[in-house]
Amino acid sequence: MTVFGPLLEMTRIQSEINKLFDHLVDLKRSEDGAVGQWTPNVDVYETKDDWVARFELPGVDPSQVRLAVDGNQLIIRGEKVRPEAADATRFHCVERVYGRFQRVIQIGASVNPRQARTEFRDGLFLVIFPKVPNRRGGEIPIVLEEKGGDS
Repeated sequence: MTVFGPLLEMTRIQSEINKLFDHLVDLKRSEDGAVGQWTPNVDVYETKDDWVARFELPGVDPSQVRLAVDGNQLIIRGEKVRPEAADATRFHCVERVYGRFQRVIQIGASVNPRQARTEFRDGLFLVIFPKVPNRRGGEIPIVLEEKGGDS
């Protein structure tokens, strides 16, 4: 589905609202006692065979990233460490964010989390789940039979 004009802007605004609510949830302490200090941006999409979440994590060491699946939620946690500055360094502007992060994404498809793959390239971290047939149901057509009757 391709989104244009006002729908694209509404989608962007909805994404920003979701991130604000994520920040409120991050105020709760996570299992390791840390508070998320920033939230990475994410694109979520499906292909014929896969469900994919693509996170923006520039400057994050892959060894600092932890992934988990809880029910139908993908949880990513980590930390972007601030580089050490020399003693004589005076910053004039600091806009990049550092610190711990956490993001929880709803997995909107039936997937096999045990066969997840990851890729970390050019500051983008991809989590790829193979899709599986929906075993909980799904749409099943029911044939309606007309009954002839005496009314």
